[in-house]
Amino acid sequence: MKVTINKQNEKTLVTLEGRVDSTNAEQFQQDIAPLMEGDGSDIDIDCTGMTYTSSQGLRVFLLLQKSVMAHQGTMVMRNMDSRVKEVFDITGFSNIITIL
Repeated sequence: MKVTINKQNEKTLVTLEGRVDSTNAEQFQQDIAPLMEGDGSDIDIDCTGMTYTSSQGLRVFLLLQKSVMAHQGTMVMRNMDSRVKEVFDITGFSNIITIL
């Protein structure tokens, strides 16, 4: 998995490539940890290159969503592959996280 984080004014752009699974979910959480500490930051996650997520990946996305909301920010996930989106739908995460 490759995570790229770019700040643009009040918005943070996160680009994901590859799989988010048990082999790298902990590293993913470490990579995005600074985003969980920001006040009022809006996060835009580009999932164009994300090919899979496991329950461990879902847990990290949920932690980020909760943190962003606690800091009065917003989080949006974009360009999600239909197979990955299906995992979010089946687990109910698409009701918690904004997916465009």
